[in-house]
Amino acid sequence: MSVRPAAATVSSPEEDEALMAEALAVGRLGLGRTWPNPSVGALVVRPTSGGPQILGRAGTAPAGRPHAEPLALAQAGDAARGATLYVTLEPCSHYGRTPPCADAVIASGVTRVIAAIEDPDPRVRGRGVARMRAAGLWVTVGVGAEQALLDHAGHISRVTRARPHVLLKMAVSGDGKIGRTGPQRVQITGPEANERVHVMRSVADVILVGIGTVMADDPLLTCRLPGVTGRSPVRVVLDSDLHMPLESRLVRTTSEVPLWVMCAEDAPAGREAALVSLGVEVYRVPRGASGHVDLKAALHVLGLLGVTRVMAEGGSRLAAALLDASLVDEVAVFQDPVMLGADAIDALHGQPLSRLISPVGFESVERQQLGPQQLLRMLRR
Repeated sequence: MSVRPAAATVSSPEEDEALMAEALAVGRLGLGRTWPNPSVGALVVRPTSGGPQILGRAGTAPAGRPHAEPLALAQAGDAARGATLYVTLEPCSHYGRTPPCADAVIASGVTRVIAAIEDPDPRVRGRGVARMRAAGLWVTVGVGAEQALLDHAGHISRVTRARPHVLLKMAVSGDGKIGRTGPQRVQITGPEANERVHVMRSVADVILVGIGTVMADDPLLTCRLPGVTGRSPVRVVLDSDLHMPLESRLVRTTSEVPLWVMCAEDAPAGREAALVSLGVEVYRVPRGASGHVDLKAALHVLGLLGVTRVMAEGGSRLAAALLDASLVDEVAVFQDPVMLGADAIDALHGQPLSRLISPVGFESVERQQLGPQQLLRMLRR
């Protein structure tokens, strides 16, 4: 009969939930900056008569290392002995560029570990938990699991499906349009919605658009909200035949924010050389049945490059193609009551608006009014 460590009864379920919520909040601060590794949050906590005392608090460092657990344990130092570690993802158990975090946890002297979820990475998948339990630590898994599954959706997708988690974001008018044809641009979202869009960009690994959006809008696709201007994700353009204008704002700013272009295997070599000479990274993938870059192959390549979270921002053809291929995991629609008219561009090329705002297999997780626009966010279930 095993004996439970005394530390196993020092906190209530409510305290565990609250402390895990704080660890999750710490982990979210690193979203978009730690790939290819997940953005984990960790707290080292000791109970006191005045309530829990946080001895160490850390998230995964930029670029994915050091991991959150050794950083939090280092802050706690010798005071970690007998304490509890709250961590949003099972500590790793394999040797990569850093030693296993499970070993660091064992060596630290903590007696209790609360993990939100197990790591589905085949190199871990319960082995970290088993190693810590074998060393005599009291390990609990499942506290804060629902939020952790959302926060780590990108990592989970990459290690289980070999592609990133895909968020499709679109701004549409009341009659289901995204803009007008010709040079006249239409701004559908207002300041409040734009602020939310830039926050969403700041936690993505890459922003994905089609070449049609580049040709029509000449976008920057950067974070321009005060406080997150330094967190612009990699810009990725699907451009089957390398029509990317060399004078576009995306190309001109590639030294400031990376630009990747994904083209077909038979795209012109001269165009690739011109883009590469300006600092653009070009990746070739097979063509799909449509004649354009195969979306599944493109996302697989992004996964191989370490990308975990993709924010697709259009246009209408790319959005429709992603939905048709069942490659969308999350949808965020900003809808304005303004009507653009029958001649404007449909939100989804060749498909009804219902395909976007009530897709089969998704459930609504958020409705929020942002000025005149309403945000509807849905997750695949």
